[in-house]
Amino acid sequence: MIRTAAAGVPQSVWSPSWSCDSAVATPAGSATGVTIFGKNSDRPAGEAQPLRQRAARPEAGSTVRLAQIEIDDAPAFAHLGSAPFWCWGYESGVNEHRVAIGNEALFTRPLRAAVDAAGRGQEPEPGILGMELVRLGLERAATAHEAVAVITGLLERHGQWGSGKFGESAATGAYDNSFLIADPNEAWIVETAGREWAARRAGAVDSISNEPSIRTAADLLSDGATDLARGFGWAEPTPLDFAAAFADPLVPLQVSHIRRARSAELLERGRAAGGVDLAGMRGVLRDHLEDSFLGGPYFDAANPDFLTLCMHEAPSGFTWGNTASSMIAELSTDPADLGVVWWGAVTPCTTAYVPVFPAAVLPPDLTTPAARPAAPPSTFGQDRFDPASFWWRTQRALDSARASGHFAEVQAALRARLTPVEAELEARVAELRELWRDEPGAAPLVERAATLTADAVASIDRETEAGLRDAGAESRVDSRWY
Repeated sequence: MIRTAAAGVPQSVWSPSWSCDSAVATPAGSATGVTIFGKNSDRPAGEAQPLRQRAARPEAGSTVRLAQIEIDDAPAFAHLGSAPFWCWGYESGVNEHRVAIGNEALFTRPLRAAVDAAGRGQEPEPGILGMELVRLGLERAATAHEAVAVITGLLERHGQWGSGKFGESAATGAYDNSFLIADPNEAWIVETAGREWAARRAGAVDSISNEPSIRTAADLLSDGATDLARGFGWAEPTPLDFAAAFADPLVPLQVSHIRRARSAELLERGRAAGGVDLAGMRGVLRDHLEDSFLGGPYFDAANPDFLTLCMHEAPSGFTWGNTASSMIAELSTDPADLGVVWWGAVTPCTTAYVPVFPAAVLPPDLTTPAARPAAPPSTFGQDRFDPASFWWRTQRALDSARASGHFAEVQAALRARLTPVEAELEARVAELRELWRDEPGAAPLVERAATLTADAVASIDRETEAGLRDAGAESRVDSRWY
């Protein structure tokens, strides 16, 4: 047993999951005046994370079934999101109103108290998973500020206790959540502790990781936050320091603070140089501390020294898993703009971003494996390799690079092949956007958008295989995925 000094109560030993980073450049911080949202989703190695695309539902049903509970349904906006294969909710996504949301795991005093209670056989009431709150925010909010209200309202009513990891119970797989929510005009950060929360408007550039970051500058605060903080030993200076009051002192900040400081540094560097652009956000999400005093990994990214923004499964196990998907969304205020989301499967340093368009139907490669009915995460086992899935084909490339014995050389060969692909795709997207402004929603342009996405998948597959051959890496699948 271990003891938290502030709470003064015994706590069970518990190993949290380290995961995810989100970043944003609002119009004041971007090179083009367009909001740029980005997120890396770090998940257990081999957890497939395809895209999901859902049409608008103008009429609500009676209830909606989530992993652990049912809640009242509501009309839903059209949206797409990146979802762990087993999960109804999303790690990140964008809706038809160009609201983008990503979540991060947070480790708080209320969470540790709940884990300890579960260990004593006093299981807390199940609630809504953070990934489900991401999707519900996309379904029900037309602005970032509305999404703050949707997510916090559901949180206060239903709580968030439950496992965010397949094959595990809440006692070992639970976490609280923070959210980065952006729209074409602004962005918000929401951080939670049990059913309590704080929110602030994001700056010109901003980012979150796996630690509470809202100190005394909350723009919004839940009614019960101060009382709950007192219960955990907060001495109550005014105003409430949300992060200091609720961060779990037994979870080391080294695993998250380095990443949050690094993303902030890279974003500010981009803002100061004229604004963050698409390439700049890709650089943030592909970072392994290369351009820092460390000079990058001591050996290579597949044998990491620290948890980095682009996450790789460490042989020693301390990183928990890989970046499972990477999403960048350009959120324009121009209603005639063709919305585009750039999505990468698995680690972004070993692949290229696919342009996907909410206005066009996604190719089946990107939505395989198919969605499963909502059910408790503990009921799901390991997904299996499927060559029909772009996600799994990209995971195979990462497996091949790791197994080669010379990851850095393979990674460089992949980048040499895939960087020109991204440049070509950017040019094609720019051309299509110009045509779209003249005829928004025209059927031939919708078809052209779908074709562009399919072409991108084919090009990335082809050049990935070529890059592996260039580096002498045999194409192989890790035996764990069979």
